[in-house]
Amino acid sequence: MKADRRRLIAPAAVVAALLLCAVGVHILRDARYRLPTSEEETLYLSRRAVSRLVFTHRLLASDLYWMRALQYFGSHTRAVNARDALEPPDAIAAVPPPSFDLLYPLLDITTTLDPHFRIAYRFGSIFLSEPGTHGPGRPDLAVALLQKAVAAMPDQWQYWHDIGFVYYWSSHDYIKAAEAFNRAADLPHAPWWLRSLAATTLAKGGQRVASRMLWTEMLASAADERARDAAATKLRQLDALEQIELLQARVDQHAATGHPLTWRALVAGGLLRGIPRDPAGVPYELGDDGRVTLSTSSPLFPLPVEPKPRGVS
Repeated sequence: MKADRRRLIAPAAVVAALLLCAVGVHILRDARYRLPTSEEETLYLSRRAVSRLVFTHRLLASDLYWMRALQYFGSHTRAVNARDALEPPDAIAAVPPPSFDLLYPLLDITTTLDPHFRIAYRFGSIFLSEPGTHGPGRPDLAVALLQKAVAAMPDQWQYWHDIGFVYYWSSHDYIKAAEAFNRAADLPHAPWWLRSLAATTLAKGGQRVASRMLWTEMLASAADERARDAAATKLRQLDALEQIELLQARVDQHAATGHPLTWRALVAGGLLRGIPRDPAGVPYELGDDGRVTLSTSSPLFPLPVEPKPRGVS
């Protein structure tokens, strides 16, 4: 009995000693080599994601990376809005703006895992081309992502259309925009208005027709709820831009009378039926200088900066 017990105790002691050594080595490694940050870890996983040895279910992995890209863009956008809301305004300068550096790698991996992931190409390019104040401000990467879609699906006119939109709206390169719209029009089943859109783009920049066409088509084709919300928001922003122009004309008309520049004064003068609200239901602001602007508390803020017509400085 004692001999059997000694035979059992000896291996157990060896195992315990090995475990203690392993723990010690682990502690020493952690002390000497720092762990990667969350962003470095994401990039590491992104590089490995394209390997068939890592993911056998590529479509599922692509969905997961698309969700990660949406969450990444959404969280960084909220961080930008929170920074803009700091008081006093001077405090904003003390807070560095969030970086969107991982957005393109996430989208690139998403579309590498699934080269036919339409919504990732189309809305991913929109996220990438968002202005630098509230987004990455990288229309070049947006075009690169869409060109990847063209290579994967060369018979789909929508991607050349989207490339044209990026050149038109974000880069203000009307010649390249028109070329892209014409490339889209050359493809099978392309809508008739693409030729007109190319001609309009060459004739005059700053028309909202291109933007409204894109977002309307995006809203109709979006299969993702967040993508539909993004398209609907962009359409409401366009509505707000048009409303502001109409309101500004009423304000300028009222200013000529010398009366106080307030919404209530305009209502009392019969120029408005009530205090105007934007498409999200938030009242517009009327400054002391007589300029109508969108409220910073509106979910539509900030409005896109439209390209000016040629010849306008």
